[in-house]
Amino acid sequence: MAVELYNDGTHKCIAFYDLVSSDGVQANQFLLVNGNHSALLEPGGDLIYNDLFMHSYKYLLTKTLDYVIGSHQDPDILSSLDKWLAGSDCQIIVPAIWERFIIHFAAPGKLKDRIIGIPDQGMNIKIGQTILKAIPAHFLHSEGNFQFYDPVSKILFSGDMGASIGDITQVEQPVEDFEQHINNMIGFHRRYMSSNKVCRYWVNMVQGLDIEWIIPQHGPSFKGKAMIQQFLKWVEELECGIDLVTQETYQIP
Repeated sequence: MAVELYNDGTHKCIAFYDLVSSDGVQANQFLLVNGNHSALLEPGGDLIYNDLFMHSYKYLLTKTLDYVIGSHQDPDILSSLDKWLAGSDCQIIVPAIWERFIIHFAAPGKLKDRIIGIPDQGMNIKIGQTILKAIPAHFLHSEGNFQFYDPVSKILFSGDMGASIGDITQVEQPVEDFEQHINNMIGFHRRYMSSNKVCRYWVNMVQGLDIEWIIPQHGPSFKGKAMIQQFLKWVEELECGIDLVTQETYQIP
């Protein structure tokens, strides 16, 4: 099911929430269209390629797809890459640190002259008459990781930050009860986010953006200034990753 997140007649943001079957991890995909130009964020794996292709077709002809963009290297993000390379003339944008790993998702030689690496400091990606900002999110959870901010819709596509994994219904509906929703996030964030230090740096950075909506790659989103501030405060105080490691973690079985 395609859900329009934003549409002013020229600029559109579309989300796809329910394409993954029970065999895989629920994941959200996003399509940005500005005039005759477009970019697909977090296109997912082989499990969903056919359905995503069909659902996105009403918004674009795949030959006009400018970019396929991945925040990091995980298969639930990018393992369908080979099919998008074959089905469109798009370029692939991924963190520079993962360029040499991403080629394992494509046939030999197919990525030649079609891959753009995001430098560690981030970059602006031109889509039609606007830009998409790739902002650093290193170690949240991947060593080389980025999130994407759309200044027109004021949406931050936050990747795994804010993700919730498990039996959650109506993932297309924004979170209404934040305290209750913590139960859906806490296990994932404690294990996959690297440390509170990095979480605090991230919060300090995104506080400088005008954000109306934070939409992670898994699970429901956080909409509105008040809800976003609740979420950011939680992240800022979160103990996770190496904060929780002790010698007991490192024992010979």
